[in-house]
Amino acid sequence: MAFSVDPGTVLAMQIAPSTTAGALTAELLTVTLDGRPAEVTELAGDHGGRIHVIRSEAGRLEIAYTATVRPTATPVQPGADLDTEAIVFLRQSRYCPSDAMVGFAGVEFGPDGSADDIAEWVFERLAYVLGISGPTTTALETLAANAGACRDFAHLTIALCRARGIPTRLAAVYAPGLTPMDFHAVVEARVEGIWRVLDPTRLAPRSSLVRIATGRDAADTAFATTLAGDAELLTFDATASTDGDLPLDDHVAPITLA
Repeated sequence: MAFSVDPGTVLAMQIAPSTTAGALTAELLTVTLDGRPAEVTELAGDHGGRIHVIRSEAGRLEIAYTATVRPTATPVQPGADLDTEAIVFLRQSRYCPSDAMVGFAGVEFGPDGSADDIAEWVFERLAYVLGISGPTTTALETLAANAGACRDFAHLTIALCRARGIPTRLAAVYAPGLTPMDFHAVVEARVEGIWRVLDPTRLAPRSSLVRIATGRDAADTAFATTLAGDAELLTFDATASTDGDLPLDDHVAPITLA
C-alpha cells in the first residue's frame, strides 16, 4: 500500500498476523518514504495483536508486508461463562450500539436465540454490496439499509448478539478464498466459555482464516489509524492463499480462530 503523507504523520498499522495465529516461518516488512527507510516501532496489542507505529515526514510512504504462517492446532478449553473479558465484549461500542437494539433483538430472536441463529439471520437478510457504507456506518444504519460489506455484516451480528446477552467481538483476518480479495472482518461469539468464529458473509472458509487484530468493533481493528498528521491512501493490494485446495466449510460446525 502507498500513502501520501504530510509532515509529522504518525500511523498505527495492524497488518501482521497475531502472535496466536501460528508459527511465522517467513516475514518481511518494508517501509520506505520516497525510497528511503522510514522509522518503524512494533508494539504489542490486545489478544496477541501486533501494532507497527510509523513516523514519517512529507512524501510518498510505501508499505509492503509478506508472511507465511503455519497454524498450530491447540485444544480449546472452555472458560468461565462470565469474566472480565466477557463483560468487555457485552458492552455497546462505537459501531455496535447494542443497547439501542435490545427490543428489536428480543422480538426477532426470542429468549432462545443463539449466536448461530443471529449470524444466519444476518446472512439471509443483508445483501453484500461494496461501497454502500462508509467508515462511520453503524449497525443500526446497516440494519436500515439491508446491505453492506463484511464489516457491516460483522457489526450487525455483534450488536444483535450483545443485545441478547452474548459476549461478541470482531476479528480482522486474512481470508484465503475471499472474493474480491481484501482484509476481512468476522465475528467471535462466546458460547459456553469458548470463542467461536462466525462469518455472516460466508465468503471464505473459517478454518483457513489468519487473525490479525481483535477488538470491540472496527475502531479497534483498523489496518491503518492516523494518530497525527494526515495520510491519504493512494494504492492498496492484499492477497492471501493456502497451500493446496481451500478447505470446505458448511458454516454450521463450531470452529475456533487461533
